[in-house]
Amino acid sequence: MIVVAGEALIDLVPQGRGALAGLKPALGGGPYNTAVALGRLGSPTAFCSRTSYDAFGEALLDGLRRADVDVSAVQRGAEPTTLAVATIDGNGSAAYSFYVEGTADRLFAAPGRLPQSARAVSFGTCSLVLEPGATAYEELMRTASAQGVFTTLDPNIRTGLIPDADAYRARFKSWLPSVSLLKLSEEDALWLGGTPREWLAAGPSAVVITQGGDGLSAFTRDGGVHSVPGEEVDVVDTIGAGDTVNAALLHGLSAWDALSPEALAKLGADGWTRLLRFAARAAAITCSRAGAEPPYASELGDL
Repeated sequence: MIVVAGEALIDLVPQGRGALAGLKPALGGGPYNTAVALGRLGSPTAFCSRTSYDAFGEALLDGLRRADVDVSAVQRGAEPTTLAVATIDGNGSAAYSFYVEGTADRLFAAPGRLPQSARAVSFGTCSLVLEPGATAYEELMRTASAQGVFTTLDPNIRTGLIPDADAYRARFKSWLPSVSLLKLSEEDALWLGGTPREWLAAGPSAVVITQGGDGLSAFTRDGGVHSVPGEEVDVVDTIGAGDTVNAALLHGLSAWDALSPEALAKLGADGWTRLLRFAARAAAITCSRAGAEPPYASELGDL
């Protein structure tokens, strides 16, 4: 089983361009989208989070169940669901404003243990910024890593939620010894500073950087750099594209029984190229439709 840990929220997605476009609620949150994408791809998946008892919280859980994601580890609370208001620019890229004060997901508490069948845990986005939940997710990351569970991290930077950039950058570096696979966008890499080689030296076995329509690149400890171009597609918006990449990478590695540093080291150029192409195809499908709607296994074909 792959466990995805992090926030579930409601994206208010504009139905047109500009700040005053009509808004449509959609299920979202980076970790939530990753869990749904994994479920749609057919990977046994569990979601580890805290959601509201309100109508949005119930809808979020229903979305996970429809994707065959195990929700038994989801904590509940009376606080409202977090809202993220998206604005779409002329290229389909999304920017967000967040409404997070007093919301349910911020009060996540680290579970006593992971499911016995957990082979990997995925972390990222707002959940690693907003306290007190951020400290609890960080605790879970360190515990999972110490137990030998494969861990992935997608920082998915939301600058509007980060009050102290330097403090966050230092905290990001402190996570790296507990990370098996680091994935981040080119924009996030620039904001964080550093290089893939520096991050690899700190802990991860591989670093994957997404470059929008220009594709993806994987950097490995043996000095390898493996790149694939993006898939051409008519972009509706980019909501959930990076989360789909997370899921595709984890799904592929799980299918190949490669969820370990030793197995990552043996993938080689052919393995990384196949995996990255699979992730690029999956992300392109997500970009071709409105909101975070990742593909099903039947839409992608074989790895």
